[in-house]
Amino acid sequence: MDRKTYTAELAGLRELRTEITAAEKQVAAARKELDKLTAQRSRRVAGLAGYEGAQAPAIAKASGLSVGDVVRIAPLLDPTPAAVRTAKVEDQAATAAPAPASTAEPVAEPAVAVAPALTRPAPALVVEQPAPAAPVAEALTEVEDQAVAEQPAPAEPAPAAQVVPVAGETEPGVQATSDPTTASITRATGQDAAAPVAAPVRPVAQAVGPRELPALPEGRAGARFEAVTTGLVSKRPNFVQQARSTVFLDAATGDLAVRDRVVRLDLGARTPGEILDAVLHAAPGTERVYITAGAPWHDGAERYSTLKDAVAAWLNTPSERWTTAVGSGRDKLAGHFVHQRQPVGRYAPTAAPDSATTEIRSMGEWFDPDGADVVTCRQAFTLLWQALRRHWDDAVLMGSPSQTGRDLWSRTIPTTGKWAGGYPVLSEELRGLLHATGGQGRTELLLPPRVPEQLPALVEYDRTFAYAKHLWKSPVGVPRRITAAAFAAMTGQEQVKALMSCSHWNVRVTVPAGWNHVGLLPAPVTGDRAWVYPSAPGTTFTTWAGGAEVHLALSNHLMPWKVEILGGLLFEDGKPLDEWGKRLKAAWADLSNLSKLHGDERQRQAAYLSSRAVRSVLLFGLGGFAQRPRLVSGTTPLGETLPAGVEILGQGDSVVTWQRQAGFSRDPYAHPEWAAYVWSGARAALLDMKYRQGKEVIGHAGALHAKPGTVVYFGTDGIALTERQPWPYRGEVGDYLLKGHLTGPIQHPISQEQYLQLRGLGRAELAATEKGADQ
Repeated sequence: MDRKTYTAELAGLRELRTEITAAEKQVAAARKELDKLTAQRSRRVAGLAGYEGAQAPAIAKASGLSVGDVVRIAPLLDPTPAAVRTAKVEDQAATAAPAPASTAEPVAEPAVAVAPALTRPAPALVVEQPAPAAPVAEALTEVEDQAVAEQPAPAEPAPAAQVVPVAGETEPGVQATSDPTTASITRATGQDAAAPVAAPVRPVAQAVGPRELPALPEGRAGARFEAVTTGLVSKRPNFVQQARSTVFLDAATGDLAVRDRVVRLDLGARTPGEILDAVLHAAPGTERVYITAGAPWHDGAERYSTLKDAVAAWLNTPSERWTTAVGSGRDKLAGHFVHQRQPVGRYAPTAAPDSATTEIRSMGEWFDPDGADVVTCRQAFTLLWQALRRHWDDAVLMGSPSQTGRDLWSRTIPTTGKWAGGYPVLSEELRGLLHATGGQGRTELLLPPRVPEQLPALVEYDRTFAYAKHLWKSPVGVPRRITAAAFAAMTGQEQVKALMSCSHWNVRVTVPAGWNHVGLLPAPVTGDRAWVYPSAPGTTFTTWAGGAEVHLALSNHLMPWKVEILGGLLFEDGKPLDEWGKRLKAAWADLSNLSKLHGDERQRQAAYLSSRAVRSVLLFGLGGFAQRPRLVSGTTPLGETLPAGVEILGQGDSVVTWQRQAGFSRDPYAHPEWAAYVWSGARAALLDMKYRQGKEVIGHAGALHAKPGTVVYFGTDGIALTERQPWPYRGEVGDYLLKGHLTGPIQHPISQEQYLQLRGLGRAELAATEKGADQ
C-alpha cells in the first residue's frame, strides 16, 4: 500500500465513523423508546395482578411475555402450587438414579487412580483416642441417621430459596435466624430426676438414597468443561455507586430515625402504602426504608398456607398512591423480592411510575438487631460506612450485603498484571458442574448411638469470621482436566501438590475398617438435605470434593481413608479475593475493637452490629459469586404438548404446572469456582485446623481432635461437643471461640430446632458465668 492509498483509506474510515455515530444515536433513541414501552407494559401487567381472577398464562399471551416474566413482575400470579413452592428444588443436574451397591461383583470400570495415604505424625495437642469400635452400621443406616437433621439455607447468599427472581439482582443477604423455636426441651437435672421423662421418639427419617452427580464427559463434549464464556469478564467499574437516602423504622413502635432525629409515626394498618405515606411525609426524598423490628410483612400470616404466600400478599397490598416499581433501562432493579423473613419491596408513586423508587427492606439482611433501637441501628450503619471508607475511597452501602460485597470486590480487580483486563467467567457447562457438585457449609446433627442419649454438657465453638481465613488463595483462569490415568502417572510429591492446589475432584471413597469418628467427605443423597457425611466403616460412595478435603481424608492423623481419583479439575492458583478479604478483615477488626473499648454502651452495641454487618458483606458477597441457574415456571393446557425438559409440579382440572431450568444469566460476576473453593476449605477446617506461628505449626483444632462420640453438631462455621476442648483462642480470624456452655445432663436434641434452642440456653449460661466472673 502506498501513501496515496493509505490517505484515501483514512478518509473513508472517517466517513464510516460518521455513519456509525449516526446509527448509534438511532439505536440509542430506539432503545430509549423500547425501555419506555417496556415499562408501560410492566406497569399494566402489575396492575392486572390486582384482579382476583387474573391468570398468568392469559396475561403472558396478551403481553407477549413468557409466564415466568409475568410472574417476575407480579409474584401473586405465580401458578406454582403453594406446597411445591415451599419445598426445596432438587439440583437439576443431579438424577435420582441409585448408585450401584458397593458390594457388587467387580465389573469393568473406568480407569481410576488410588491416591496413596498421606499420613502424618499425631500432633502434640491430640487427646488420647479410645480403641476403635467394631463396625456395626451399614451405609444405609448411616444415611438414615444423618438425614434427620435438615440442612438450613446458608447464610449463602446465597442463600435462601427463591420464589420470584428479580431482574438484575441477586438475592439479598439473609441473616440466619437465632431465635429459639417453640420446640419443647426436657433438661434432666438432679432436682427433677424423680419426674418421669418419656424417652424421645426418634423422628422418622425422610426416605433418602444415593444421588448420582454429573461427571466430566469424554471427547468433544468435555472441551466445554475446560473453557470460558466468550466476551464475559469481571471488570473493574469506571463509575461510583450512588448513595440512597436511607431511614430506619421500628414498625412495632412507629419510631423513625432520620438523620439526627427520631420521630414517632402513625403507621395505620402497616401496609406498604401506609408505611410509605408516613415515612415520606416525615422524611421527603427517602429512597430506602429499613425495618428494624415489627416485621409488618407477617401481619395476617395465619390466613395463608405458607409464610412466603403471606409475604407476597403483603408486598402486593393495593394502594391508591403507590404501585410496584418496574424500573426503566437495563441497570435499574424492578419488582419485589419475596422472602419469608427478609423481603424487598420496591414502589413508585402511581401518579409518576417512572420517577424515583422507594424500597422497603429488612434490617435482618445485614445483622440481627437483637432489640437495638432505631438510633443504634442507624449509628451501626454510619460506623460501617466509615470503616469501609477507610479501605475504599468509593465505598457505598447498597441495599443488601451481597450487592455491597460484590461491588466492593469489583473495585479491587487489579489494574496491572496478568488479570488487569478482568477475570474471565467460566463456561456455562463448567458453572453448572460446580453448582451441582460444590456444596456449601456443613450442617449435620449427629444422633445416638453415635453420641450419648444423655449429654453431659453442650459446648459450642464458633470459628471467628471463618470464611475470611480462606480467601488468600482462589482458582483463576481455565482449569486443566486431570484424568485418573494422568493422576496415577504423577509422582507422590506431584499428587500432593495437585491436591493442595486450587482443585476440584471426582472421587470414589471408602470409609476404612475400624473408623469410629465423624465423616470426612460429603456424599450426595436425594431429599432435602442433599449431602450427608458417611462414617460407617466399609461405606463406599462417589462424590466431588475440593482438594483440601480430599487431602485431609488421605492424611488425617487418625486413619487414612481409601480415595480413588476418577478425575478432576486443576486450576491456576491466584489471589482474586485476597485484597478484598484483607480490607474486610481490617474493617471487621477495627469495629470489633471499638465494640469492646468504647466508653459509651450505645456506641459499643452499634460497633458490634457493624462488625456483624461486615461479616454479612463477606459471607453473602461470597455467596453471590455462586450463581444459581434460573428456574422458570409455567402452565400448559391439558392435552397439549409440554415444553422440552420440564419437571411437572402439579396438574389441575385444565392445566399442567411445570418448571424448568433456564440456564445461567450472563452475569460478569459469576464465579462459582471461588465460592466452592472457600466452602471446601471451611468444611475441612471444621475437622482439622492448624495453628501457625510463622510457618511453624504449633497446634491443631477441629472435630478430629476431639474424642470420638463427643461431636454433636456441625453448623457451617462452628461445632458443638459434649465437653470443652484445649483449643487456644488468639482473636484471629478462623480461631475457635467458646460461644456457649450448657451444663448437663441434657437430653440429646432430635431435631435442628431443638438443638438451636439448646444452643441459645448455652450461650445465655456462658454469658452469665463470664459476667459473674468479671464482678
